Amino acid sequence: MTTPSGARRPGEQALAALGLAAPAHNPADSSPHAFPDGGTWRTEIPSVEGPEALAVVLKESSRLDVPIHRISQGSGVWMLTDAEITEMVEACAERDIELCLFTGPRGTWDIGGSTRTDSGGAGLRARGHDALAGCVEDALRATELGVKCLLVADEGVLWSLHQLRTAGVLPADTTFKVSALIGPVNPASYAVYEQLGADSINIPSDLTLAHFTEIRRVSATPMDLYIEAPDDLGGYVRMYEAAELIRRGAPIYLKFGLSKSPGIYPYGAQLRDHTLNTARERVRRGRLALDLLARHGADGGMSPLGSRLPGTLTRFSVPTPAED
Repeated sequence: MTTPSGARRPGEQALAALGLAAPAHNPADSSPHAFPDGGTWRTEIPSVEGPEALAVVLKESSRLDVPIHRISQGSGVWMLTDAEITEMVEACAERDIELCLFTGPRGTWDIGGSTRTDSGGAGLRARGHDALAGCVEDALRATELGVKCLLVADEGVLWSLHQLRTAGVLPADTTFKVSALIGPVNPASYAVYEQLGADSINIPSDLTLAHFTEIRRVSATPMDLYIEAPDDLGGYVRMYEAAELIRRGAPIYLKFGLSKSPGIYPYGAQLRDHTLNTARERVRRGRLALDLLARHGADGGMSPLGSRLPGTLTRFSVPTPAED
């Protein structure tokens, strides 16, 4: 995948006049991959925690003309009623937007203390059989209500859900998205998540451009990347690198997060005003990023709206259940 014809880098002409021209692109750095629809990038609005926040996002995206491929939620399936999930499913379906809900429980929200130590312990992973079972229960409930994308933060949960999808217990078109909270940081681990069943994989926003190229040499699984990361994920802002992130990382979801903002997980009514304000601002951040891509002539290659599937990916063999 080459840089779109006519695309320029930020400040390119002005710096070249000063004798400070950027080095030429190395074609070997460009990702050879794309989404099955031919696009190289899609958009995602994260942290949309319920129907009310979703309504704000949809209204604001129409006002600012921000195209959205995916809406994701971080508190978890268990924090929503059936009626709320159904309302979100229907609202996203009307706009042909993929809805992705988080499976839970997670290590940071149970009685385990190791996640609060300096080492971080087991992090967001599902602790014990009951937590694993809770994630599976969330997946079954969500898909029965029409949700087609599930967020996971544990390798065992991912592998279990993939086996259930292969067996037909979960719908075949269900997709699994690996959380940024456990995102891989090297090409080997990225490839393992693909083999375990991931259909898109959040990588930390502090990976270098060279890391993107390294990953793309071993895996075509779509990347999810906060081009503005929440503070608890580092608060990194990489908006000016968006064109290069697409060139190196395609196929990629550009996630419009928000720094300098308190966390909202798990969401409740006590956080309502803050959640709605931040939902609105995430869409505005998306508009800023899209405007920047357009100014640089790098806004081509977006997947058609309504696109959601990742294409053919490589998986570990699913074992056949032992006979009695």
